[in-house]
Amino acid sequence: MAQIIVEGAPRDTRGKNEARRMRGSGRVPATLYGGKGEAISLAVNTKQVTAILRSETGHNTLFQVDLGGKHEPAIVKDWQVDPVSGRLLHVDLLRIAMDVRMKVKVPIHTFGEPAGVKVDGGVYEVVTREVEIECLPADIPTEFKVDISGLRLNQNLRASDLPLDPKKMKLLTDPERVLSHVVTLRAEEEKPADVVAVAGATPAEPEVIKKGKKEVEGEEGEEAEKGAKGGEKQEKKK
Repeated sequence: MAQIIVEGAPRDTRGKNEARRMRGSGRVPATLYGGKGEAISLAVNTKQVTAILRSETGHNTLFQVDLGGKHEPAIVKDWQVDPVSGRLLHVDLLRIAMDVRMKVKVPIHTFGEPAGVKVDGGVYEVVTREVEIECLPADIPTEFKVDISGLRLNQNLRASDLPLDPKKMKLLTDPERVLSHVVTLRAEEEKPADVVAVAGATPAEPEVIKKGKKEVEGEEGEEAEKGAKGGEKQEKKK
């Protein structure tokens, strides 16, 4: 595998204006630290660092920082980007000793359709997307790929299920950590029939008003009937 080279140069001046001019010239402020050496302020090639971060290995990519002919093995430890433009603003580079084991986080990629989804009607959920391991720099894996097609309903994929080579790497994440699982689909609870009936019923207030009107009309009708009967009795007496 060919070595990846990042061009770098020491920088003596600092400040926002200097950093702005540096970015305009295709470089980005950086700090190289760790290992047995002292921390160094650098200006590194923006395109080269961006290409590393966008590669398959991402920030775990091992590369060489070229300091005027002297190469320092390193990885990207941290970086800052502009939230609007996405432009790289600053990077922290960690100096690496090739014979010293280091701690890194490795992404997990799953493939296949779980049987718990296809057969049992469950839902596949990802809980954790990366795990932490310890290994030599040359043994850092790009990713862990896992076939989940045999995962049934209520079954989990745990960190201990990952295909690690115990001779080269040590799992630091809790082996019982759930990475993904197939769970039952949660259906929305239906409202009881009596609640639905009450919700769909006509408001009570208009009914009371209607009844009141009928009662008033009934009272007026009764008085009219009494008046008519009284008139008939008086005519008979005459």
